[in-house]
Amino acid sequence: MILGQVIGTVVATSKHELLVGSKILVVQAVQPDGTPIEGELLVAVDTVGAGTGEHVIVTTGSNASKACETEKAPVDAAIIGIIDEIDVN
Repeated sequence: MILGQVIGTVVATSKHELLVGSKILVVQAVQPDGTPIEGELLVAVDTVGAGTGEHVIVTTGSNASKACETEKAPVDAAIIGIIDEIDVN
């Protein structure tokens, strides 16, 4: 899983039929302290109602498809959680 911060949205007037109605967001990968990881951007389907500026948990690969309403969705990254707090000792 990847920690990230939502930095934008994707507007697609045409997309795969299994993605119709899905919200697609741009996520900047971050370190646990919130520091952005340079050059690590993801485009992810939102499964939890995240918004711009929120810190999120992203899963990738086959697990991303499983997080969607249908496992057959052509998805490589999905937002599966909104982070309230990270405590690193």
